[in-house]
Amino acid sequence: MPRPETPPRPSWRPTLIGKRYAIACGHYLGAAAAARILERGGNAVDAGVTAAMALAVVQPDIVSFSGVAPTLVYQKRERAVHSLAGLGYWPQSTDIERLRNEGGGVVPEGLLRTVMPAAPATHIEALLHFGTISFEEAAGAAHEIARDGFAAYPVFVRHIEKYEEKYKRWPSSAALYLPGGRPPRVGEIFRQAQLARSIEGMMQAERKTAGNRTAKLRAARDYYYKGPIADAIAAFHREHRGFVTKEDLSGFTVPVEKSISCSHKAHQIHSCDVWCQGVSLLQSLKILEGVNLEALGHNTPAYIHMIGEAFNLAFADREGYVGDPRFVDVPVAGMLSGEYAAAQLGRINRSKAFGTLPLAGKPPGAQREAFCPALLSYPAAVPGAAPDTIYCCVVDAEGNAYSATLSDNARDTPVIPELGGTVSSRGAQGRLEAGHPSEVRPGKRPRLTPSPAIALRDGEFFMGFGTPGGDVQTQAMLQVYLNITEFGMTVQEAIEQPRFGTFIFPNSFSPHAIGKFNVEGRFPQETVRALKSLGHPVELWSHLAPAAGAVCAIKRDSETGWLHAGADPRREAYAIAW
Repeated sequence: MPRPETPPRPSWRPTLIGKRYAIACGHYLGAAAAARILERGGNAVDAGVTAAMALAVVQPDIVSFSGVAPTLVYQKRERAVHSLAGLGYWPQSTDIERLRNEGGGVVPEGLLRTVMPAAPATHIEALLHFGTISFEEAAGAAHEIARDGFAAYPVFVRHIEKYEEKYKRWPSSAALYLPGGRPPRVGEIFRQAQLARSIEGMMQAERKTAGNRTAKLRAARDYYYKGPIADAIAAFHREHRGFVTKEDLSGFTVPVEKSISCSHKAHQIHSCDVWCQGVSLLQSLKILEGVNLEALGHNTPAYIHMIGEAFNLAFADREGYVGDPRFVDVPVAGMLSGEYAAAQLGRINRSKAFGTLPLAGKPPGAQREAFCPALLSYPAAVPGAAPDTIYCCVVDAEGNAYSATLSDNARDTPVIPELGGTVSSRGAQGRLEAGHPSEVRPGKRPRLTPSPAIALRDGEFFMGFGTPGGDVQTQAMLQVYLNITEFGMTVQEAIEQPRFGTFIFPNSFSPHAIGKFNVEGRFPQETVRALKSLGHPVELWSHLAPAAGAVCAIKRDSETGWLHAGADPRREAYAIAW
């Protein structure tokens, strides 16, 4: 029998390998926009910010230009990871009783779930502290795509079709997302003319300002937060009885702060602080550090059971302790300690699943009792996609890296016509239960699901990774990370492996429904039966389910220095390397 010309491929797509740079993000236009900046001499942050703004335009149903943008930046010269807290807080006039009354005990859909729009400020702060180019150059791709349009693609069209009735609730939203009175069709050109004019206004403000680069970047920022865009947002809220004022917007800033991190064997994994759920990824890795995963076997029932139970413990702690650290004393050091991880591992029964969300643990340093969701009643989850997200990673020739998870949905809050889009509806992740660590308060940030990651090895960049997907994010990220570090898979092979996720806790989004234990349909039936026999409430996803996330990742080969990039075929994600 003749030998095949090429060996069997380990993945449907290739891992892309380059020396000068690598890009992996949620849409090919975002990747191409980043590549243009890198080819012109920009660094990873310049290119990452460019891609981030472009992604908000090509996926406007789940990523608002005025949404959230939690961001990590690795600076090779400093060998350090910095975090930009790209999440808005509740307006000062937030009326919690009104939220309870209008939402039936949860944050209601509509204008009242608006928090401060963090993304524009985050992108400009990233350029100011770590970039080299102007706002106009960084926003050029987003402006061009908004003005000239993009070809509607299946994931985008499917979302609009599925939630058509939600868009119809507000005339301004229907006008944008249902042009001609219907959802766009695949291949049709979707334009956002007013958003293009808003971006152009920011670019003109920078262009007209005298002085140095800092002054010009600040002018672009002020056009949004203190100028015409702020006026339009505040006026819309006055007219429709929202909470946001011009004062709220003019006082908003995005801090550059330390990341949080934990060690996992040879690596140091970094996340944004506990205003987001990244700590759940770190906690789960610490628990699993005490397990011989290779001996369990990749994606065996024992392996899936162990990872799922580690996440159930981490999510119990998330529910019990995690919230905006300016308002809540979160025992981060204790939660990420080896001592506590070992104690948590001891709670896992290898032959029987928790079945329901376990009680939170008692990490060292905890100053209060954990919030206990078991005391309350939550609805059961119904089929349907949760509000969603997109991800972007860029690494340049110098070894600098950008990792950001951009988000905010358009179907649950109205478009502001003079802006050309929605403003962050991330208040959907706030809680109205008394004593909950993410309980709504004026000036407080809700606990965020988007949670980018960067892993280092010996102080050098090793991997940037992230995904959309709400509560599946940290779970999909951990599975890909382990596929690479524990099982030696290529980046693309690691991304394409079948996935699973536990959801037996209150969903991060209102109305915080309790879900099941989901596995993709590619798993063998005997694996599914074994998981059910362990007590997991198994529910099947489809093959390559978008609900399982869309992980993008870039890994640096420590021996050659070359960059390996992969993007998830579960959505329109795309990678480029050179």
